Amino acid sequence: MTTLQPPEDDVITDDVGRALREDIGDGDCTAALIPATQSAHAKVISREDGVLCGRPWFDAVFASLSSQVTVKWQVNDGDQIRAEQLLCELAGPARALLTGERTALNFLQLLSGTATTTRSYVDAVAGSGVHILDTRKTLP
Repeated sequence: MTTLQPPEDDVITDDVGRALREDIGDGDCTAALIPATQSAHAKVISREDGVLCGRPWFDAVFASLSSQVTVKWQVNDGDQIRAEQLLCELAGPARALLTGERTALNFLQLLSGTATTTRSYVDAVAGSGVHILDTRKTLP
């Protein structure tokens, strides 16, 4: 397991900060129902085949909520994943895991969806001499 550290990338830090402010605002009243000393474990399992992308954002969500959260990844960004595959396991304070889960999964789903679609385009033009290029950023 890896103990999470805040990211060195200001873009990731800013993205995560904005997302958490939007998702939990003044606090997570649901997580507050859980005792502060309660620990928990969680697993993230994929629902469908794809390409994983977004680990730094996922990790940054939990690092910003608690230095006690650990994540053990089974896959890396860019890896092909299959439905029902274990992606990672988390452990740490239950409140932090509950508070961060939706935000972290939103990043992982959005970025993995983009990577999966991009991979399908790259595969479709393989051997044709065509190259898929990125364009300007379209998301804030």
